[in-house]
Amino acid sequence: MKYELEKILPHNYPMILIDEIEEVNLEEGYIFTNVTIKEDNLFFEKELNGVSYLLGIEFMAQTIAVYAHFKHNNQTPQIGFLLGTRSYKCSIPKFEHNKSYKIKAKEIFCDNELVSFECLIYNDDVECAKATVNAYQPQDATEFLKSGV
Repeated sequence: MKYELEKILPHNYPMILIDEIEEVNLEEGYIFTNVTIKEDNLFFEKELNGVSYLLGIEFMAQTIAVYAHFKHNNQTPQIGFLLGTRSYKCSIPKFEHNKSYKIKAKEIFCDNELVSFECLIYNDDVECAKATVNAYQPQDATEFLKSGV
């Protein structure tokens, strides 16, 4: 099934960086998404012929946001806040032009509005990046929006 990511993520293009949703399993608490690195990527660097390995954290965060969308019964996209990552490790120097990467996020802790995920990125089915990502999705983000956060 093809999903319209602009209706799922609280972003507009070109900030939507993932390309597709491969699998969502709410019973087991995980999701797989995919990204192919193209020149029209907002963060594409010609001299690097790809994007920085640090962008993996945003790939993970957007994958988590998609999971939250399905977990909360496909509501209108909600704003969430990346609280931090623990031990982001990436074994590749960049995400290469024209290569596809699979991103997995598995929910490992949830306490109402706070959540923690184990995230992995695969390059040709070989793990190339991992992190624990912590996020906060308030029930009502309007107060944050008013304050300019």
